[in-house]
Amino acid sequence: MASKLRFKVVDDAFKKRPVRVKVPDERPSEYFGKYVFDKKKMYKYLPARVYEKMCDVIDNGAPFDLTIADAVAEGMKKWAMELGVTHYTHWFQPLTEGTAEKHDGFVEHDGKGGMVEEFEGKLLVQQEPDASSFPNGGIRSTFEARGYSAWDPTSPVFVIGDTLMIPTVFIAFTGEALDYKVPLKKSLYAVDKAATAVCQYFYPEVKKVTCNLGWEQEYFLVDESLFSARPDLVMTGRTLMGHDSAKNQQMDDHYFGSIPERVENFMRDIEIQALELGIPCKTRHNEVAPNQFELAPIYEETNLAIDHNMLMMSIMKRVAIKHGFRCLLHEKPFKGVNGSGKHNNWSLSTDTGVLLHAPGKTPLDNIRFVTFIVETLKAVYDHNGLLKAAISSATNAHRLGANEAPPAIISSFLGRTVSELLEHVEKADEGDELTIAGKTELKLDIPSIPQLLIDNTDRNRTSPFAFTGNRFEFRAVGSLANCASAMLALNAAVAESLMNFKERVDGMISKGVGKEVAILRVLKEDIKYIKPIHFEGNGYSDEWKAEAARRGLDCETSCPLIYDAYLKDSTVKMFEKTNVMTRPELEARNEIKWETYTKKIQIEARVFGDLCMNHIIPVVTKYQSMLIDNVHKLKEIFPAEKAMKISANNLTIIEKISEHESFIVENVAKLISTRREVNKIESEREKAIAYHDQVAPFLESIRYHVDKLEQIVDDEVWPLPKYRELLFII
Repeated sequence: MASKLRFKVVDDAFKKRPVRVKVPDERPSEYFGKYVFDKKKMYKYLPARVYEKMCDVIDNGAPFDLTIADAVAEGMKKWAMELGVTHYTHWFQPLTEGTAEKHDGFVEHDGKGGMVEEFEGKLLVQQEPDASSFPNGGIRSTFEARGYSAWDPTSPVFVIGDTLMIPTVFIAFTGEALDYKVPLKKSLYAVDKAATAVCQYFYPEVKKVTCNLGWEQEYFLVDESLFSARPDLVMTGRTLMGHDSAKNQQMDDHYFGSIPERVENFMRDIEIQALELGIPCKTRHNEVAPNQFELAPIYEETNLAIDHNMLMMSIMKRVAIKHGFRCLLHEKPFKGVNGSGKHNNWSLSTDTGVLLHAPGKTPLDNIRFVTFIVETLKAVYDHNGLLKAAISSATNAHRLGANEAPPAIISSFLGRTVSELLEHVEKADEGDELTIAGKTELKLDIPSIPQLLIDNTDRNRTSPFAFTGNRFEFRAVGSLANCASAMLALNAAVAESLMNFKERVDGMISKGVGKEVAILRVLKEDIKYIKPIHFEGNGYSDEWKAEAARRGLDCETSCPLIYDAYLKDSTVKMFEKTNVMTRPELEARNEIKWETYTKKIQIEARVFGDLCMNHIIPVVTKYQSMLIDNVHKLKEIFPAEKAMKISANNLTIIEKISEHESFIVENVAKLISTRREVNKIESEREKAIAYHDQVAPFLESIRYHVDKLEQIVDDEVWPLPKYRELLFII
């Protein structure tokens, strides 16, 4: 029965045809932001005075004036109702892997027995979700349920279907943050304030520094019928068992290859919807592994970029079903092929330009460039353990350190030009001028091919935090993650580094040292200090692991122990100094992280045990019985010696099956008993450690034997879709 189901779903998958996508008649630039209440809509639907105040809030970070809330809400409602909207929701990002929303209608009693469409400012500005039902790390208990969502005017509201979506923050009744957005926005303010102060050494006219983010979202697509026949994919997002396909990615023929028609239609669909929602999608392509793909937008202000990424992941999953796919965002859904990341391209800019951009037009520009490079690296060095904790999870742990992902040791690649520049600054006399090489020409000696402009930095795919010309690429972020986790840690660390830099420079200036000399002296100190974080070599090598340990970098690989970095005294001091998070908030978040890690492994262990005992073992036993029956029948037909010779191969297979089967049955029992014992541990930290050390290893050791059986057992009776089907049917 199982085999018939498998072959049916495989046959169904092969029969799938591309879903026709209705392409708008307008150009993308004309329907971009169609369902977003942006400035253009505000200008049309809000009174002039209200519009000006809203622009001041959005552009300059001015406090929101509650007296205009009713007028804003009325304008939003009018615009939304013209699009057929009937409901509204506060859309927020709790400490889970997704977003949350509760829909309410635009309806109130009219006092005459009827209803009237109404949406007041108080409903726009504030709502009250149940704060005890979301992860809160003990900040809220069941009988203390009150929490608040509050509108974030800097991220525009948008429409999906019949609902007005209002981006909000989420806090407890007692004021602690219960989401990603609150500390993110605080970190953005901190880095703006600190970076602006340092910028004014070079450009006194600078009033604001903006943090920008460009994310690159990798994902897998699997045919929905095949997905549904894999309980492990359905329940955990990854395949807990499955032998390598004979062909996977070793031919390097999928990366940047021709996009399959069915996938291209899916991509076109999500891009149209994304553009209508103001997400500036730009890039799409095949990734390295079979059935793996990537999309990326143009960079945006970080708060908005993260909202757009969370929205984009939701769109991808919803649209995939429409096209007969399931979108897998797990960092490692398939063993033996590349996993998926979400590279975070981070930069700082002012109204005068990008602070990390080089070369500068003047020596002062070049000192500015060196200052922000060095102080960013100092932040990464001082808090390398924290940055690793910010991207660590039970799912991303499967990806980090594998051949397609950065290692679980944070270091930074700068490239030859910038490395030589820092070395020059370190050795320079105080009167020397700094020059930085820009792009150079490369001639190919082929008349019809134009000459190329070569960047002043190469790329290093093994570096978790690489400088790539005018930005740093934080490559270690997982595909399933909320980017805010990594960005708020990085921003806070950079803000602290810049604050300390300014304190030291000002201290020298107060003692009569010239500004440029003081800056150069501090930079020389910091360039020497940050050398341990600077690494230009192969991050995959064993030599680097040993060298990183000698340099004092955080080399911990256990996810539950990595989280300890959040509670180090230096981390707490940094978050409190920058006013991003308090110790109680950090303690609560760690409780959530440990609990989430435990639950992930717990679910995997339960699904794995069920698959082994209720899917694999019955089929294997039945197949083994067929072989045994065949051996007995051969003995009835042929003389004993000839029968033994003929059945020797079957006897070998029977013996191998018994060995693998015995190991699986025995160790699944051990897995279950170990899990039950570990569940008795009260401390979330100790329980997570026990799940990492005692429970998770069973999944790999047992999987080895299941995967061996997959190679032995008749393909016609194997119950689960195999890798050659999951990865190559599209």
